Amino acid sequence: MHFSIQNLLFLLVAVAGFGLFAWQARKIRANILVGRDRDMSGHVNERLWKTLLVAFGQQKMFKRLTPAFLHLIVYVGFIVINIEVIEIMVDGLFGTHRFLQFLGPLYDALTATNEVLGALVVLAVVAFWWRRNASVVRRFTGPELRAWPKLDANVILYVEVILMVALFTMNAADLKLHQLEGKDLPGAFPISSLLTGLFPDNLTALAVLERVGWWAHIVGILLFLNYLPSSKHFHIIMAFPNVFYSRLVPQGQFSNVDSITYEVKAMMDPSYQVPAPATNPDGSAAAPTPFGAKDVDDLAWTNLLNAYSCTECGRCTSVCPANLTGKLLSPRKIIMDTRDRVEEKYNSPLIFHPSLYGPEAKHNPQEQLDKENHTLLRGYVTPEELWACTTCNACVEACPVNINPLESIIEMRRFLVLEESAAPNSLNVMFSNIENNGAPWAFSPSDRFNWADDLFVTEKTPVTA
Repeated sequence: MHFSIQNLLFLLVAVAGFGLFAWQARKIRANILVGRDRDMSGHVNERLWKTLLVAFGQQKMFKRLTPAFLHLIVYVGFIVINIEVIEIMVDGLFGTHRFLQFLGPLYDALTATNEVLGALVVLAVVAFWWRRNASVVRRFTGPELRAWPKLDANVILYVEVILMVALFTMNAADLKLHQLEGKDLPGAFPISSLLTGLFPDNLTALAVLERVGWWAHIVGILLFLNYLPSSKHFHIIMAFPNVFYSRLVPQGQFSNVDSITYEVKAMMDPSYQVPAPATNPDGSAAAPTPFGAKDVDDLAWTNLLNAYSCTECGRCTSVCPANLTGKLLSPRKIIMDTRDRVEEKYNSPLIFHPSLYGPEAKHNPQEQLDKENHTLLRGYVTPEELWACTTCNACVEACPVNINPLESIIEMRRFLVLEESAAPNSLNVMFSNIENNGAPWAFSPSDRFNWADDLFVTEKTPVTA
């Protein structure tokens, strides 16, 4: 173990990398918490089990076997290769070389597994690139995926290949350097041993290439880490808390508005005591909470967590009956719009700016930004999209990380109906009938049984020849 300028430089790079990521993560946490409070305590064992199955176990991914298999390779490779990242961090800080070599045969198995997974990751990434850019997969062609979202998906694929190339450069150069020096390199390198012929026989050149590969790999990982918060690939971190805090109630169970529930209970039971209205810490009356959601801070914090966890994979939109029949609704777009609105309202960054969707998106960002009252509802999501939803929960069932677009849709619908009285005419007719007739149909309660009288008369009428 020895210390050098290189170790000090690595310490500075690592502190800067992790510090910048912590700053970004803190901002995103603050953005999520602008949402309405929602008590998600309790049921810890059930939540941990769901997280283990859905997030760690990729349970819902395997409804589509081809992408599931490819994703599993990248996912397992990401986990296992990170063990080598720990070794690189220790080597960088303390001047050691292959710190984990004390593991002996286990280290051989670990490095060999790393190499095989690294090669498989490259093959999987190539397949992902082909599926996204060359083949015709409908869910990768939505108008909300133009411009930045499409570029973002490809950037990550290129970065993953670069990281694997840096890893193999480091290992192959180090392996050949040890071979020329007549030494044994700790570990087993089945892929790098095939690549040593591509490297020069000059010891100095090999030493430089090994350092270039080492630095490119670890600095690339730190850059990748800080790119994640501005990318859809932030789901590799956010998927775990999102699944943990996902709904445990049946999917078809809608939430009720507490204030309306209290009024109904008081109407049905005169002895019912309506809870006292909420107050501020100073004892003054709190501002009334609007019905539903007009903007992102009217949604629950779990809905905003959903937005930051979205993979933009399009599974939700690909099974949406409204979208499949040509309606404007895309559940993926609802979630992406929510995230973009949070970023616009509280951060105003470049990366998530909606204008980067391009002119072919289903909404016109420039027109939206010119509106005086720019909010999630109407600023990003139109009533036409919301009323196209059939509330079938297909999008919720399809999401591999348990995102619930339907909750946000229902909340914005509630705002339209309860705050603006802006329901479609067909619903307004139904509401009027319920109010006047006690039923959705335009018949007086006294006429409700007329159909049976008509049936009785028909059955008793004698048949004439």
